[in-house]
Amino acid sequence: MPYVVQAISLVGAVLILGAFLALQRGWWSPAQRRYLWANLVGAGLLTGVAVWDRRLGFIVLEATWAAIAGWSLLRRRAGP
Repeated sequence: MPYVVQAISLVGAVLILGAFLALQRGWWSPAQRRYLWANLVGAGLLTGVAVWDRRLGFIVLEATWAAIAGWSLLRRRAGP
């Protein structure tokens, strides 16, 4: 089981860091759905790992990160 948790955390980290790299390189913009989805899914995975590992600071960090990305996606869906 720990290997599965490690794999999940790596996927989450790659999604968030990959989105950050794409943003910094100018490939993506912060308002693009793919950027927001990468952040939402990545932070969601890392939140799950933090809950499994009982790391309160990381739970707060990643759950907030996911919530902000999710809120941004909902706002984009609703229009300007």
